[in-house]
Amino acid sequence: MTTVLSAPSQPSTSSSTRLDVHGRSLGSRALATYLQLTVRPFLTVWSKAPDLPWPMGLVDYAGMLVPPLKGTKVSTVMLADCKAEWIRAEGVSNDRVVLYLHGGAFVCCGLNTHRRLTSRVSQSVDGPVLSVDYRMMPRNPIAHAVEDGVDGYRFLLDSGYRPDQIFIAGDSAGGYLAFMVSLMLRDLGLPTPAGIFTMSPLTDMDPTNKIEHDNASRCAVFPSGAVPALTVLADRVDAKIVVDGVRGPRVSPVDADLTGLPPVLIQAGSSEMVLADAELMADRLDAAGVDCELEVWEGQVHVFQAADFLPEAHRALRKIGRFVKSRRAIPVAQDSA
Repeated sequence: MTTVLSAPSQPSTSSSTRLDVHGRSLGSRALATYLQLTVRPFLTVWSKAPDLPWPMGLVDYAGMLVPPLKGTKVSTVMLADCKAEWIRAEGVSNDRVVLYLHGGAFVCCGLNTHRRLTSRVSQSVDGPVLSVDYRMMPRNPIAHAVEDGVDGYRFLLDSGYRPDQIFIAGDSAGGYLAFMVSLMLRDLGLPTPAGIFTMSPLTDMDPTNKIEHDNASRCAVFPSGAVPALTVLADRVDAKIVVDGVRGPRVSPVDADLTGLPPVLIQAGSSEMVLADAELMADRLDAAGVDCELEVWEGQVHVFQAADFLPEAHRALRKIGRFVKSRRAIPVAQDSA
């Protein structure tokens, strides 16, 4: 059962809606309990000493244990400063393509951890996915990850895809990058993509709004101290790169000029900490005249779409597929991937 709340009461040239998706499976409850007992305690410890040499690279290696969907074709390409990976689920067309930016708080995860999810995204949207292995902290500032996403977009254009066939997507920190890449494309004068979709996006590096939200104590994944620790780490990394002796200000998506962005779909769980970011981003997009659909899924954990065994995950990916397919694109015959 779903309930659609009305669009914001203030006049706007955009068409923005919030969809509250009700109903929670037994599997989703079990997953939340498991994460509360495993991931959340680890992140509590990490948040107290984020500068220690944590073996974050092991997380992506562990992702090799989870294969993509059966029949998926995977091939590696090189961008200017990082690798990327074509993910093509069995039988998909070339009528559209997704530029995907993985989550992981800008410090972990990668192509391996997200190969299963990107193959399912490929299947849902009926098109290939270019998954970017962008540069991460602490060796690189977040700005370098944004540049790598822009390079991925240029690669798709050079591969023969038109802007109206390209969608930019990401989960968690990758949602932050999806918005920032789209904004940089606009500022560089590059053509606008067909749309943006994000799962549990981080959109505000200022932790205040999230800490003050009711979900700060309800989130199954993140303790309240994790977001401030991430912000402090990002500030320290940024401080290493200066121009004329001055570190430039970081702009979060929620604080940017959002005018000119393409239609957006945001999915988030009702009890996760970054719901505050999702709601604020939807409000800011609406104020900027950008079409935005915000879906809030009852009781779902951070990036629940990655959990194959959840019926909610399959439903959410089908909704992503409908969002993508609803954007007009002229079918083409080339095999770019």
